[in-house]
Amino acid sequence: MDPQLVFELLLNVFTPQKSLEEFQDVYLVMELMDANLCQVIQMELDHERMSYLLYQMLCGIKHLHSAGIIHRDLKPSNIVVKSDCTLKILDFGLARTAGTSFMMTPYVVTRYYRAPEVILGMGYKENVDIWSVGCIMGEMVRHKILFPGRDYIDQWNKVIEQLGTPCPEFMKKLQPTVRNYVENRPKYAGLTFPKLFPDSLFPADSEHNKLKGTYYNSCVSSHHAREVSSTSPLLHTYLMRQRKKSEHLGHVEFLTPPPIMNWIWN
Repeated sequence: MDPQLVFELLLNVFTPQKSLEEFQDVYLVMELMDANLCQVIQMELDHERMSYLLYQMLCGIKHLHSAGIIHRDLKPSNIVVKSDCTLKILDFGLARTAGTSFMMTPYVVTRYYRAPEVILGMGYKENVDIWSVGCIMGEMVRHKILFPGRDYIDQWNKVIEQLGTPCPEFMKKLQPTVRNYVENRPKYAGLTFPKLFPDSLFPADSEHNKLKGTYYNSCVSSHHAREVSSTSPLLHTYLMRQRKKSEHLGHVEFLTPPPIMNWIWN
């Protein structure tokens, strides 16, 4: 279709302006959602709904990454849901295409959800989004922020206190001054998964309770040079229940869980 014709149609339908010279503002009209994930995190969700929300999140991120886009600011307030468990990702203001010079700035991702590569000023890529998803999952389970750092230094301290000091392979990738700081920090063994996420925090009605640890570790780890793609967590058994058999991961049919009850939005 002729672009000029499209513009004229938009002018006639949506604005009182009569010419391109008068046309100044563009408004995006999007679907109305019921709540953001900050509100949902405070609810007692069973594994069926929790894994469904996480699965949709990772499907959306996989779609972005397959197009060469890194979101770089995944956090609960940028994820919205409807009462039927439909999830959407918002706010692409910090998103960049992979490989651009802009992607190397450390001032991306809200502090609590920053991957080690971002905190330490390393080169990073799509896996920083997966770290954010792991932090969001932990917050959904614990109902509180996983790594509540006061500043970027304290943020790193919170990470290693809970996950342990990184391995030598990770250290080798650091700039000399950063490596010197990290190596001179107190050494932490890290907390065991049962310490981080006691069974009491998980709904008891799920047969997938034992899978929570390995799934979480597939997203969040500071112990090795992380090479995690958005596909890897999607293939984890914890989320496989949300997929009907399909030859290609790109053609997915959801096994939709029961809706989230309406009273939670009140």
